Amino acid sequence: MFKVIVSTSLLLLMQFNSFAQNSATRTLAELVNHQDSGWPLVQSWIKEARNPVQILPKDQTQADSVLQAVQVTTRSPMGAIIYETGGLLVDHGWLRILGSGSVLLNRNLAAWNHGRQDGFLLVADDVLGGFFAINGGAFGTETLGKVYYFAPDTLRWENTDMTYSEFLIFSFSGDLKKFYEGLRWATWEQDVKLLDGTQGFSCYPYLFTKEGKDMRKLSRRPVPLAELWTLNNQFRQELNIH
Repeated sequence: MFKVIVSTSLLLLMQFNSFAQNSATRTLAELVNHQDSGWPLVQSWIKEARNPVQILPKDQTQADSVLQAVQVTTRSPMGAIIYETGGLLVDHGWLRILGSGSVLLNRNLAAWNHGRQDGFLLVADDVLGGFFAINGGAFGTETLGKVYYFAPDTLRWENTDMTYSEFLIFSFSGDLKKFYEGLRWATWEQDVKLLDGTQGFSCYPYLFTKEGKDMRKLSRRPVPLAELWTLNNQFRQELNIH
């Protein structure tokens, strides 16, 4: 069994205060805990992973900067991933877990949330423009701290009923084939290798349409992931999807 570390109060603090620069901001020395780091725990989950997990190298200066911006300690799995990695690529790069940024994943958790987070914290995404976010109030108070998934085939935020730690464990060892059932195609592993960490696949017809349900018949082209985020949110508003 895996040991799961959960701190709802910490998650809320991150969501509402993580990007505020004020006198209450903790220093890097206060955030880095070498004696009780969460990294060995994350490493143990990766060691027992059933899905391929690639640990991306970090730039120390960048890691320091992102950790201080997010204001989460390295005792937590999230803080450990930010401070120890440039991010994680799971299942041949299909799933990206944000850290402090690296060549293959040239986005970091702090910068990626800037201007996008509104009652939630984006922590991971996939190549189809699916996004994982921790609920900080946007999806109701009863599920604070739970990870929600923005599904590109429905344009809805779905409650995974997992905490961040549980989401990591699921990503590493869960049945991703089942989770993405109907959304993969024969050559997806080779095609994903052609993307960098700032890109995703734009599918046409769109995945949320009736015509977009057969992946074999869709055209796919690499586009900036930011473009998929903006476009899908525009569709949600136009279609009045909540």
